[in-house]
Amino acid sequence: MKIAWGFVAVLLLGGTAQADEPGDFTHYVLALSWNAAWCEAEGDQRNAPQCDPHHEHGWLMHGLWPQREDGWPEYCRRTKRDPARAETRKMADVMGSGGLAWHQWKKHGRCTGLTAERYFELSRKAYERIQRPKLLRQVKERLAVAPEVIEDAFLQSNPELSPDQLAVKCRDGAIREVRICLTKDLEPRSCSPSVARECRRSSATFFPMR
Repeated sequence: MKIAWGFVAVLLLGGTAQADEPGDFTHYVLALSWNAAWCEAEGDQRNAPQCDPHHEHGWLMHGLWPQREDGWPEYCRRTKRDPARAETRKMADVMGSGGLAWHQWKKHGRCTGLTAERYFELSRKAYERIQRPKLLRQVKERLAVAPEVIEDAFLQSNPELSPDQLAVKCRDGAIREVRICLTKDLEPRSCSPSVARECRRSSATFFPMR
């Protein structure tokens, strides 16, 4: 019985280690979250500081996620030093909070095989390379819009992008996120099938910026 259980343990641990090996990915997904929608759904209940209107947050970075053609790694074993609190706190201006930055490092950053310093540097660079549509920041009231409206706004603001390189995501009937596929050099590329599942609603709620 001990031998059998040991064999099962080896298989389970071996499978997990093999599936989530740091550095085993082909490209990135940059996930941009519309702050107002997150605050309506979750942030207000938590009294999250990023929901205070004085911040004027629009599209915040949810994360920079390593991706494979057939899925993605997550929660990889640690090979590099974890970031200090000061390092995650510095990401609050583009991510909303240091807590999210820490969570993204644990779930996704470790899987890049990069140091925390390099991962956050690359994340900020990816965020700054994508132009967030100014028009969407000017919305003054809650609207029902087709997801294609959000997609078109990003395409117009970023002529180098094509429709197959981004996906609009909805949740609970609201526009929540735009995900953009990038190479390891942060150049736009086509999304893999696991990313390209777009919002299928004919219209969804778009909340005005706080």
